[in-house]
Amino acid sequence: MKSYPKVIDRILEVIREHKTFCIVGHMRPDGDCIGSQLGLALALRNEGKRVTVWNQDAIPLKYKFLVGDGLIEKPKAGQKFDCVIATDCASYERLGKVGEFVKERKVLINIDHHATNPRYGDVNWVSPREPSTGELIYRLMKVARWPITKPIADLLFTAISTDTGSFQYPNTRPGTFHAGAELVTRGANLAKICDEVYQSYPLSRAKLLQHVYSKFRMTDDNRVVWLWLKKKDFTRTGAESDDTEGLIDHLRAIEPVVVACVFEEVEPELTRISLRSKNPQVNVSEICGLFGGGGHPAAAGARIPGKPLSVQRKVIAAVKRALKAAK
Repeated sequence: MKSYPKVIDRILEVIREHKTFCIVGHMRPDGDCIGSQLGLALALRNEGKRVTVWNQDAIPLKYKFLVGDGLIEKPKAGQKFDCVIATDCASYERLGKVGEFVKERKVLINIDHHATNPRYGDVNWVSPREPSTGELIYRLMKVARWPITKPIADLLFTAISTDTGSFQYPNTRPGTFHAGAELVTRGANLAKICDEVYQSYPLSRAKLLQHVYSKFRMTDDNRVVWLWLKKKDFTRTGAESDDTEGLIDHLRAIEPVVVACVFEEVEPELTRISLRSKNPQVNVSEICGLFGGGGHPAAAGARIPGKPLSVQRKVIAAVKRALKAAK
């Protein structure tokens, strides 16, 4: 086996030393978060560990097929764990309410691939060059020589596939294809995963997509595209917030666009923004960092307080400045 980060040895040492674990992930969990959490949880259970999986928010409908009985529990205060492992969580604050529930612990391990991660754990494996946390969990299992069962293969393949845009994003590396190939060899059900994740959307999402195409706006010679999703849009379409995952990619795919922006109303004066960039010189993680957020150079987000129009003006202005600097 090729060389691997020595922090993996430290992680495996901590795992061997402890018995009770809680695997936690970020708010509004996506495919990489869920697949990484559950894949690691099954691996640890197979090693005889007692494992709990917690998230603040519910699992989106399209990922329900991944969740076996008893794998995910509702977070509750008062429990103590030997070890807490955060997967795919760019900051401790992104754990949401779960962060308060896992303070009674001996050690915190932080496994993530976001460049903005501040290394908030006692043991930190943060590797921004990896396109998904699922690939990190896969490499951890390979070094540990833990068996990759069919259920684990399904989970890790889903994690890797969703965070690489089904192996399309430019950060996808040769090793990512090797990992995906081995997971399919180990039993990952490619047909079922693709059907559930990419080809089975509720009617409400289709109605939301109709809104996307009819209401988007463009500026800066059509290099910037932006869209608002208000609470009334969800009420009218019957969609849930989970249904917004991937919608921004439809805007990003428009030919002249360099940066796509989606503004989502959380509260009357709190807006969630999502940014996507097609130009390596326009780092949307840095843009979101101006507003207390972060993520990846090509995909990032933030939650910004303030009046909606003010938030929109500030974000679009920051995007325009980044585009101008990229020239």
